[in-house]
Amino acid sequence: MGSCIILQTGENALATPRHGKPRQAAADLDAFLTRLGERVRMMRSRRGMSRKVLARHSKVSERYLAQLEAGKGNCSIVLLRRIASAMSVPVSELVDERPERAVESLLLGQLLDRLSPPEVKEARELLLSRFGGPSSETRRDRVALIGLRGGGKSTLGRLLGKAIDVPFIELDGEIEQQSGMALGEIFEMFGQPTFRRMERDALEATLAANPRFVLATGGSLVTEPSTFELLLTSCLTVWVRATPNEHMTRVIEQGDLRPMADNARAMEDLVSILASREQLYAKADLTLDTADKTPARSLDDLLELLGYAEPGAARHYA
Repeated sequence: MGSCIILQTGENALATPRHGKPRQAAADLDAFLTRLGERVRMMRSRRGMSRKVLARHSKVSERYLAQLEAGKGNCSIVLLRRIASAMSVPVSELVDERPERAVESLLLGQLLDRLSPPEVKEARELLLSRFGGPSSETRRDRVALIGLRGGGKSTLGRLLGKAIDVPFIELDGEIEQQSGMALGEIFEMFGQPTFRRMERDALEATLAANPRFVLATGGSLVTEPSTFELLLTSCLTVWVRATPNEHMTRVIEQGDLRPMADNARAMEDLVSILASREQLYAKADLTLDTADKTPARSLDDLLELLGYAEPGAARHYA
């Protein structure tokens, strides 16, 4: 019996065959199950637990645990949670696809977990000042606009680039240019993981090739922690925000009717997305509210925020 999809309904769930799946997908699944088994075995050994003891405390059969550790287990999330709980480790540590972290990294994570949110922020700033990326002056020369679609990132980005005489770059456009495919095709053919790798590659290439720029990012970039961290430490970030109604209206006015297609709850979904990302967008260095403002007024406010001009000095750029 071949390897199967994880998240079945119980310990003895039937395997889901791989018939019809691409070989690469099957190989990736086999590799994941192997890593999962190795991680369970390592965590169990590290805690000095025999397989028999783990079976008793997790209420999972010893035979099944042997299969799991051998990379052949078809594990439901419920069973995996019981196994993790019996070893006093988070489920996330078992399914983490990154290489095993150094002890120092694990201890640092525990230390950060003990800190209050303000202390974590202070710790991050201290680490960045000691080991971080570009200087404040370098970051000021690279302005990155973040936020939900319809906030005005592209319009403002073009105007700002012209006003301060630096290139304006749309990250989504860079992804399409480097891949030779439209974003929709990338998602359709390769899915979210491939797009996120392309997005990271495009950002790294943009940083390497341009000492100064204005960058408009995709609205969901902030949901990929490593890419967002690179953006925050390399650029001066500005959250371009508006009301949910304005986000929706502007996207539709641009001729994109997808937000309303087959979705009677489009506005409710948009509000939910914005709420779920608000804390991420709020990590930006600056916030620009474009609600009820013309592009000229928003540009004026943005230049003032960035320290490039006095109020009213940039009207002619719009």
